Amino acid sequence: MPNLPPSPRGTLFASALGFVVVLLDVSVVNVALDDLRRTWHADMATLQWVVNAYTLVFAALLLTSGALGDRLGARRVFLAGFAVFTLASVACGLAPGEQTLIAARLLQGLGAALLVPNSLSMLERAFKNPQARSHAVGWWGAAGGIALAAGPVLGGILVEHWGWRSIFLINLPVGVVGMLLTQRFADRHEITHPRRFDWPGQVTAILALAAFASAIGLATSLGWSNLSVWGGLLAAVALVFGFVWIEARSPSPMLPLSLFRQTTFSAVSITGIAVNFAYYGLIFVFSLFFQVHQHLSPQQTGLAFLPMTLVLMLGNIAAGQLMPRWGARRLLVAGLTLAALGYWLTAFALEGPDWPLALAMMLAATGISLTVPTMTNVTLSAVDASRTGIASGVLNSARQVGGMLGVGVCGYLIQDPSPDAFLAGMRTAIGLSVVLLVLAALLCLGKITRETAHETAAPAARKNDG
Repeated sequence: MPNLPPSPRGTLFASALGFVVVLLDVSVVNVALDDLRRTWHADMATLQWVVNAYTLVFAALLLTSGALGDRLGARRVFLAGFAVFTLASVACGLAPGEQTLIAARLLQGLGAALLVPNSLSMLERAFKNPQARSHAVGWWGAAGGIALAAGPVLGGILVEHWGWRSIFLINLPVGVVGMLLTQRFADRHEITHPRRFDWPGQVTAILALAAFASAIGLATSLGWSNLSVWGGLLAAVALVFGFVWIEARSPSPMLPLSLFRQTTFSAVSITGIAVNFAYYGLIFVFSLFFQVHQHLSPQQTGLAFLPMTLVLMLGNIAAGQLMPRWGARRLLVAGLTLAALGYWLTAFALEGPDWPLALAMMLAATGISLTVPTMTNVTLSAVDASRTGIASGVLNSARQVGGMLGVGVCGYLIQDPSPDAFLAGMRTAIGLSVVLLVLAALLCLGKITRETAHETAAPAARKNDG
């Protein structure tokens, strides 16, 4: 086959497809849990590990994936991620027991971690013009938003007609297509930055996130006052301090701490935690609300999220169009404010007609969809071109940690299934998410200056054009 030139649009399609399969497997598995429970008579702890094993490895290895992409080339690492994810999905679909399934889910998390930050690095290289890159990231985010929102719908259909194994096996043809698109369209001639691998930092980061995830999981069943929960959280904090100590002294750190001297980058990373706390935590809460309180089936529950799907798609595309005109600060503050307002209104619409709740959730989705691609654009633009992989890894890792925390805290608040207690806990979860979103908006307003918001795109463009 002749050596064909790379294609920015083809690269966008391949990158978006990688993001789609990663986010589908964040949400699609939830509708299969009851089927898994009946298949193997699995207890709640096993079902939680089926969900959390994926998220844990995904979050823990995102930093390494970004560093590997910078070192070996984003295209090469992205292809490896697709291969690992696809093979692990097949292993999930053919798993003879729950332990094998959990092990395969861990491997899926590895593939997901290799895919996400390197998909962004490929976009950063393919679209050198800042405005074109903003539009591309908007489409990339729209595809991910659709996948995340459509996961319960797709999962419900697949489980109902073909069983739980189908939600994993469907990734086989998608993975093959993704790898072929990447081989054909992504730029083969990448600039790499060879560095020594930071094993002590990586191991410490994995242990810190594992301790954190274990503590969050225990809190749901044992309560936040349990000594084991606090022990896990304290261990996680100690390991984070150890990680910082190691990175500060490493000649080739996986996470250069100098990144956090940039107030824009730090503010966006913290904002990512707050956004995913609210989004993942409240998606989890509303999924249970529709099934437990409104007695909808898993497929009907997925359909209840469909209005958000359209809003997420349009909002992500609009963010790419609006960022060059409005600037990052204004768009972030507007998005976070709309999300907070939308979620706040849902607390008053839980009882009564369905349409006020649907409108409030659509308003919240509008805010989230404006915020996420803007955070991504700011992250890619605020750092040197040689560090886009690690920077996107930091942002996505922060978001996954926020998501784990959101599901853990919100799940704890709604653990009493009685209608009054459930709704009271749900309103507390909504209120906490609203407070975090408002605080994030104030952080962006104070730390992202007007000049920074408009200047961040220029340096990356100049470096890549040169």
